[in-house]
Amino acid sequence: MKNDLFSIGGFTLHGYGLMIGIGFLSAYLLSDYRAKKKGLDPDHVFGLALWAIVIGLISAKLLYYLTTIDQIIKNPRLLLDIANGFVVYGGIIGGTIGGYVYCRKYKLEFLKYVDLIMPAVALAQGFGRIGCFLAGCCYGMETAGSFAIVFHDSAYAPNGVPLLPTQLISSAFNFLHFALLMWLSGRLKRDGRIGALYLILYSMGRFVIEFFRGDLIRGNVGTLTTSQFISLFVAAAGVLLWIAADKFYIRSARDL
Repeated sequence: MKNDLFSIGGFTLHGYGLMIGIGFLSAYLLSDYRAKKKGLDPDHVFGLALWAIVIGLISAKLLYYLTTIDQIIKNPRLLLDIANGFVVYGGIIGGTIGGYVYCRKYKLEFLKYVDLIMPAVALAQGFGRIGCFLAGCCYGMETAGSFAIVFHDSAYAPNGVPLLPTQLISSAFNFLHFALLMWLSGRLKRDGRIGALYLILYSMGRFVIEFFRGDLIRGNVGTLTTSQFISLFVAAAGVLLWIAADKFYIRSARDL
């Protein structure tokens, strides 16, 4: 639970940034390897990942600004802090849009590349949540149970208070999600199915874990947190993608 791992001169290696970097690198290497195995052009994996990451980061930042708009109105200088504060759902939505635009630009089969990339996204998220744990963000609610973690030098979580380690729970879920999608990728033959399952399963897991989060400043929509509200639409998008994958498969079979 220490975000500043070590310093050399004026450079400090932060645990959160390190985990994000490991996540991005592992996701790219996995996708590149799987592209070669599936007969897809690995040269497009880097370009696709670059578009998805850049647009995803911008979208994640913009969604964070929206969820903290009250604080920004009181202190507009918060807009200048571009290094901290991102919302995962913004990254998912923006990354998907970026990937779609890239595929349209280079006339690639979008659903095939969605199925290729999404297991790697779940893997990257698993490492990312370990980074959250090291930094102390995305923390859980206070608990009196034995399954708790106490932060002592966090800039985000309340220090000296036993909290549910929701970051590690989320990390474990993401790694399990990754393993399941990889296992199913060799069994579900219709393009778009893996992408659909990613959206459905991630949104379900996120909806549940939100009940145990303690960082309530992220806003809410009625009785739901902002992330729970978005989860409903992401799950619906996953269901629609599953249906669309069926229709696309049937139409392709008829064309043959």
